Amino acid sequence: MSSPVFSKKVRTLCALGGSVMAETAFFIPSLNLMGAGCLQGAIAQVRRHGFARALIVTDTVLNSLGMASQVAKLLADHDIRSCIFDGAQPNPTVGNVEAGLALLQAEHCDCVISLGGGSSHDCAKGIALTATNGGSIRDYEGVDKSNRAQLPLIAINTTAGTASEMTRFCIITDELRQVKMAIVDRHVTPLLSVNDPELMLGKPPLLTAATGMDALTHAVEAYVSVAATLITDACALKAVSIISNTLRTAVAEGSNLAAREAMAYAGFLAGMAFNNASLGYVHAMAHQLGGFYDLPHGVCNAVLLPHVEAFNADVAASRLKDVAHAMGVDTVGMTDAEGAQACLAAIRRLSADIGIPGGLTELGVKETDIPVLAANALKDACGLTNPRRADQAEIEAIFRAAA
Repeated sequence: MSSPVFSKKVRTLCALGGSVMAETAFFIPSLNLMGAGCLQGAIAQVRRHGFARALIVTDTVLNSLGMASQVAKLLADHDIRSCIFDGAQPNPTVGNVEAGLALLQAEHCDCVISLGGGSSHDCAKGIALTATNGGSIRDYEGVDKSNRAQLPLIAINTTAGTASEMTRFCIITDELRQVKMAIVDRHVTPLLSVNDPELMLGKPPLLTAATGMDALTHAVEAYVSVAATLITDACALKAVSIISNTLRTAVAEGSNLAAREAMAYAGFLAGMAFNNASLGYVHAMAHQLGGFYDLPHGVCNAVLLPHVEAFNADVAASRLKDVAHAMGVDTVGMTDAEGAQACLAAIRRLSADIGIPGGLTELGVKETDIPVLAANALKDACGLTNPRRADQAEIEAIFRAAA
């Protein structure tokens, strides 16, 4: 797999006199709208691009709540026709992508608008990518496998955490193999991302907790990644700080607009970090749990995060100490090893405070499935930038520790 962001880099730890990093790239949508009420401006941007017919990709819940119809009306007010595909499942599948693509082609759509969280965005990315590149979405598993830009995608976010609205990551479940495919491709980066916290008000506590811990995992994995840079470091640590200070409130007070907006910024910052530094074994392992058991991605990340970072602590203790400090831990006088342990404790406290399950057994994960889960995790592209290499036995041990 050849992509500059996946090559191992020497970090510049000091602005003056540090080591020079290898050439890197920084990926982000060309326009990103944030703040209460920004949905209106987003629709105006769609019109400015000259699009005439949009496929709105969402899920059945948001469609039943009328949110998809709200977007369709805003589009109509700007003379843009649309049709709604609400077949994005919580862990979108190859079948979801194929069904959405069929509707897009039948309706002759010239752009895609995703409405929802990571599942809607990922499903929309799969549809938009195969619309222009052909074949099956399975053909694009891995890094930069496509040849053409996807159909223009406008991603309207309704949760704070996955950052799929602004990344080049697309995660699709292959039902035949019971595996979540990691598609990392610059061509799936949306044209426009929209984070309007008014659309996030009232989301259920467990969903808020799961997506918030997903964002925390993005930030932590990006910060300890071998592809981290000074830019991704700054984004990651700021995201960790905001999440630590805000997530409990967002979970407890679903209509707190200030908390929702802060979490939207945190999720976006964490997205900027991992979109360029990539991730690690937490995501590589969580993808298998989602593909095999259809479990919530953010919850899987939250359960696995302290266990994977305990494994990484042998080589990334100083970085984990930085994360602990960003989470509000007084690390003065601590050794790197002590700081790393403080980081793990802070992550566990936050998870417990917001109602994350204590282990994988509570989620229905079976001991007998662990060898297959571990083997598949080692094939996941997200593991390429983990700071410490693992073998089959070590990944199995992490799964068992998290049980």
